[in-house]
Amino acid sequence: MQAPRSTLLRLGCSAGMALWLASGCSPKPAEPPLKPEPVLTPPAAQATDAAAAESTEPAVEDPPSTPFEPPPLELLERDAKWIDRPVRDALADLAAELAKEPPLATSAEALALENDSAEANAAILSALGRLPAGGEADESARCNRHLAVDLNSTNPILISSAAESDVLGLTSFGLFSFDRRMEPFAAAETVSSWQTSVDSMLDKVVIRDDLRWSDGRPITAHDVAFSYRVIMDERVPVPAVRSGTDQLRGVHAYDDRTVVFFHREPFATNVWNINFPVIPRHVYENTWEDDPTLKDSPEHVELEARPVCGGPYEIVTRIRGQEIMLRAREGWHTVGDKQVRDKPFFHEIRFRILEDPNTALLALKKGEIDEMALTPEQWTTQTTGGDYYAKNTKATAPEWVSFHFAWNTKSPFFTDRRVRRAMSHAFDHERMLETICHGLYTPCTGVFHPTAWMATKKPLEAYRQDLDRAEALLDEAGWIDRDNDGLRDREIDGRSVPFEFTVVCSQQPMAQDICTLLQQSLDRIGVRVNVKPTEFTVLQQLLLEKRFDAAFGGWGTGTDPDTSENIWATGAGRNFGSYSNPEVDRLFVEGRTEVDRAQRAEKYARIHELLWEDQPYTWLYWRNSFYGFSKELRGYVFSPRGPFHYSPGFGSLWKPVP
Repeated sequence: MQAPRSTLLRLGCSAGMALWLASGCSPKPAEPPLKPEPVLTPPAAQATDAAAAESTEPAVEDPPSTPFEPPPLELLERDAKWIDRPVRDALADLAAELAKEPPLATSAEALALENDSAEANAAILSALGRLPAGGEADESARCNRHLAVDLNSTNPILISSAAESDVLGLTSFGLFSFDRRMEPFAAAETVSSWQTSVDSMLDKVVIRDDLRWSDGRPITAHDVAFSYRVIMDERVPVPAVRSGTDQLRGVHAYDDRTVVFFHREPFATNVWNINFPVIPRHVYENTWEDDPTLKDSPEHVELEARPVCGGPYEIVTRIRGQEIMLRAREGWHTVGDKQVRDKPFFHEIRFRILEDPNTALLALKKGEIDEMALTPEQWTTQTTGGDYYAKNTKATAPEWVSFHFAWNTKSPFFTDRRVRRAMSHAFDHERMLETICHGLYTPCTGVFHPTAWMATKKPLEAYRQDLDRAEALLDEAGWIDRDNDGLRDREIDGRSVPFEFTVVCSQQPMAQDICTLLQQSLDRIGVRVNVKPTEFTVLQQLLLEKRFDAAFGGWGTGTDPDTSENIWATGAGRNFGSYSNPEVDRLFVEGRTEVDRAQRAEKYARIHELLWEDQPYTWLYWRNSFYGFSKELRGYVFSPRGPFHYSPGFGSLWKPVP
């Protein structure tokens, strides 16, 4: 059975980019609830073959900022030499892969286990991560999922967080995805063919002719070209999605089905740059230029509440701060009374927004939700008894997610590398790992996971608390206690400035605990820290506007190391700390222009080392996936991006027929 296109995003998500995580324990960022307001979306209009025939839209102009005149398609076909690229069914591929791995236990045996050892965990993943045989899945079932926070937006090109990836990955339209090994492909659900020119300067995609928006209008290549134009408008606040997409020379729709992506250079990263979310042209073409925020005008407020969807699901109910209900839409799998794609495994998906981890765990134990990410404390002490295992099991796997303190290098406190290093020396890493993280997480030594191909091979020693070294570095940087009040100070622009700053973090308990530990650690060396738990929408704005001294948060990995340029390059959109190193900038350019993977790895390894030397972040820990699952769920398979943020991701989960 074919999976829904569950993660065809550019963030999580998001296919190419790293996902911003504000919580210390969950892969979902700590966003605040919005004001409760019931929102209804009418069922999808049924598309007809006649509707497809009506699509005779003119070509979309290229962005004014990128003067570009696309050549006629006849010239491209005559002059270009094409290489066929993979168009894959992600679920079918996963099924073939799993079929080669005999299960270590039966489902009944796995469900009877308590996950208290590596052997038990392996058996649970092996037995319960299977796909259904014919007729085994209940296609009328509902999955009750957990969100730690509400969405900031339901518009897929505004996506910037893991929570948005969870929901919009099911409702939005895209052409490309990647598997759990982060290998890219075009999605068979949406694409007929994908070709790349031999010189790597062109990608040509022919989309399927049986695609419909939830309002019944055909999805065409013109929607793809239009979406590129909107994304490239600098007034539109899409720094996450624009990253990489801005390396394209242009995107042109030659007809309803044929779209060509024109690259500026034959970058190794071109395969990711063409992967961006698509919005309906007919919906936004008359509204986006008057309101490039895509959120403020009455029309866009209405679209936030009732988005026109292009994926397998549509939003039918949204109660802000409480829940979001999705329903499988008929127009995805059936067009003109003909079934053109398999139905998703779930008829409905209900996202419960439960900010408090303890409230969420209680809901899981009661059977009110079917899955959630567990905190270290929950995994260790609150999911070990019969009250938990009566309805649930749990599983863990490695995940490339790191957490950190980000230092604003434009702040008078953190412009000096010695000060940032002093912060890393002063923090009580061991107490954090053993007490707050319950010994489940490993120390983080930089931007790339040690098992990743681009990580440095040099042994980097994790920071441990060394107050003497921290004080010596602060002394060298001129931060000393001149007035003997117990607080370090420094003369800046002719006035004495005490070393007192604020660290902003999410409202999640674990995030607050870690920031409080920073406060206690720095108090021992004469530095005062104020901890400010902040609603996620406010936190995001502070970061984007760089109006902070320090922030606690994390990043989920992108699919390619080049995606982190958006975080570290001088002036980049999500370079929240305004970090700047010309050598890092140069290496990112060299990394994307180098096609040999081994040579690329050397470039990114050096970036890894330079960042570790400069400490624009104090890297804290790598967080593994720890999930609780209802015993009714099957099909969860993990990746470096967790169980959901790849393809098929959530699309492989199912419930057996009762």
